[in-house]
Amino acid sequence: MFFSRVKIGDIGEELALPSYETIARRSDNEGNQSGLRDRNVRVVLSLIRRQGAMPSAAIARETGLSAQTVSNIIRSLEAEGLIARGAAIKGKVGKPSVPMQLNSEGVRSLGLNIGRRSAELVLVNFHGKVLEAITTTYPFPEIDEVFQFLEDGLAQIETTHPRVRDRIAGIGISRPNEIWNWLEIVEAPEEAMRQWQGLDIADAVKEATGLEVVIENDATSACVAEHLLGRGDEFSDFAYIFVGSFVGAGLVLNGKVCWGRTGNAAAIGPLPVPDGQGGVTQLLNVASLHVLESELGQDGVDPTRLRQSLEDWSEMEQWVAPWIDQTSHYLSIAAAAIASVVEVEAVLIDGAMPTDIRSRISECTQEGLQGIDLTGITRPVITEGHVGATARSVGAALLPIHSKFFLS
Repeated sequence: MFFSRVKIGDIGEELALPSYETIARRSDNEGNQSGLRDRNVRVVLSLIRRQGAMPSAAIARETGLSAQTVSNIIRSLEAEGLIARGAAIKGKVGKPSVPMQLNSEGVRSLGLNIGRRSAELVLVNFHGKVLEAITTTYPFPEIDEVFQFLEDGLAQIETTHPRVRDRIAGIGISRPNEIWNWLEIVEAPEEAMRQWQGLDIADAVKEATGLEVVIENDATSACVAEHLLGRGDEFSDFAYIFVGSFVGAGLVLNGKVCWGRTGNAAAIGPLPVPDGQGGVTQLLNVASLHVLESELGQDGVDPTRLRQSLEDWSEMEQWVAPWIDQTSHYLSIAAAAIASVVEVEAVLIDGAMPTDIRSRISECTQEGLQGIDLTGITRPVITEGHVGATARSVGAALLPIHSKFFLS
């Protein structure tokens, strides 16, 4: 690992600031604290990320660190290109204060979402803004096809953004847990899908790209994006449901994403729900986009139109409307189950769909929840997430940045 060394004032110890070629790789249980090892540096960066540009005096006041410590941290971070000076603020007395802000040009990160029907590669800056997004669709995720897409996508990004590798923190990978399962639902050949079972995706991507890798469940990755870029400032406790090919979820409590013991917290896809015929089925079988795709396919309509037109599904309203009713019904049951186990302020609904469809699902789910007896339980607000269809890939791209520079 390569480090530059700086002194941290009255703490009396050296701080190791990593080059952009190194990264913290999260273990199954908790964030690895390699990378920016000093907690005070993470505190300062996290505060600036959350509250925006701030002068050193305000940072010292908010963090409880001494003015000298903050000054040294600010100086080292500015030298590394991680923060930049804003316009000076003139006061009535003394020198103008200079707010410090994250340098959007200082860091880049990549995110790859490997879905059951499509893949997406994004490049984001330090603020999480998408600078480039490349997508592909397929009947099922074949290993060779996915890695060829990654190789071609990286080549395109490096052509469009020269010398980008000098600033890349790493690549985050989001994918469904046990992607090789549910073969019949995605109509994929068993041999091709079983190859994923014996593949260490993180090692394979690292070998293919030369970048350090952070890997996470796709729904949790989407939840990370919503927490950091969406409505995380509004709600400190929320469940986040993402409706993709299969439905999944993430959980934020006390302002922090819950990873779970095996990195699979709040995985509501397998949640048992009534199947409407006197039996029980899993939520993913009745509240996912593959249900709508199946309906379209049975009626001779190309289901790939859903993924190719994420702005407008009005031409498919005759299939979309009943799907919304069914999906909302089951999501209201899932929301009740979540509220019965974990006290959250809100259940946010997002997905790979047009914004008007997301709004309709959220409204119908809220109505459905009102019809469920939750005596003794505080009802959460059912509302929309804000990040949208790219949440999984953007969340993946945020993982290297978050694990390296901010508090977990």
